[in-house]
Amino acid sequence: MKHILISDPTLRDGNHAVSHQLSATQVKIYCEAANSAGVPVVEVGHGNGLAASSIQIGESLETDQVLLETARKYLTNSKLGIHVIPGFATIQRDLKKAIDWGVDVIRVASHCTEADITQRHIGYAKEKGKETYGVLMMTHMASPELLVEEAQKMELYGADGIIIMDSAGAYFPVDVTERITSLVACLSIPVGFHAHNNLGMAIANSIAAIEAGATILDGSARGFGAGAGNAQLEVLIAVIHKMGFTTGIDLYKMLDAADIAEKELMPFVPAIKSENILSGIAGVFSGFSKHIDMISKQYNVDQRELYVELGRRKVIAGQEDLIMEIAQDIVSKRNNNNMINLSSDYKTNGKHAG
Repeated sequence: MKHILISDPTLRDGNHAVSHQLSATQVKIYCEAANSAGVPVVEVGHGNGLAASSIQIGESLETDQVLLETARKYLTNSKLGIHVIPGFATIQRDLKKAIDWGVDVIRVASHCTEADITQRHIGYAKEKGKETYGVLMMTHMASPELLVEEAQKMELYGADGIIIMDSAGAYFPVDVTERITSLVACLSIPVGFHAHNNLGMAIANSIAAIEAGATILDGSARGFGAGAGNAQLEVLIAVIHKMGFTTGIDLYKMLDAADIAEKELMPFVPAIKSENILSGIAGVFSGFSKHIDMISKQYNVDQRELYVELGRRKVIAGQEDLIMEIAQDIVSKRNNNNMINLSSDYKTNGKHAG
């Protein structure tokens, strides 16, 4: 029976859904439940990863140290994982400390065409003897051939495996199959998949991934994550167990953990809302949803206009400031058009000076 390694980002990707306000108490509660269920890896931290807390991206309620040391205390069987984006997290200031706080699994991530920036972080994590993965984000923006090239760089840097993320929830199963098949054929290390549910495809896409040869899957309790959420972990486990794969997770205890997560972590259970559909269609990072909602109200701009323009400009995580810039551009163009229309009406009615 083929084994699938499950990594659970409920306490990291789920932090997006609550504007990075998960508390140490909530981390404790969920870690105890996930640990009891036998979840192999529990990812913890700010939604954008280690050291990402900022005014621009969103400030965490708790420091990285508090979140990770709390999780470490209650993950006695499960491994403690982190998401690391070079540029947010430095090696000496951040990654070194995270290792000191007890992190087991380090995922070093970049935009899908920028794997070069991960070399030093992957190398450092491997030198410290940590289980280390390369992560390519927003992968719908790259062809299978280009993803292979970028993944091969990460393999060369020493990564133990490669995970591709459908960060915008833009994939159909055929897209996943094409990319995973290419990666599995061209790499000598395991390949994984991280789904988002903006178009309702998270479970189907995850199944397509393992049928194409992926051996690592991500999923969150109740799907708790950015945008419309991730693949719903308890559903994912039930489905892949029924398909004949093993995970080492106790399904009944995972169902209990999901109930606990819904009660203790979530102000609302993830659902596919109109803006999530727009995000998936436009190929916009799922973590932008709260920023877009806030800015659209602030500038009285239709969210649909923002999603379309963000998608056209291929804006990626870390460029949150561009959302406001685009809103300002839309308002400026709208005001200019209004002025032109007023001027036209004025002349048409014969009221111009002369």
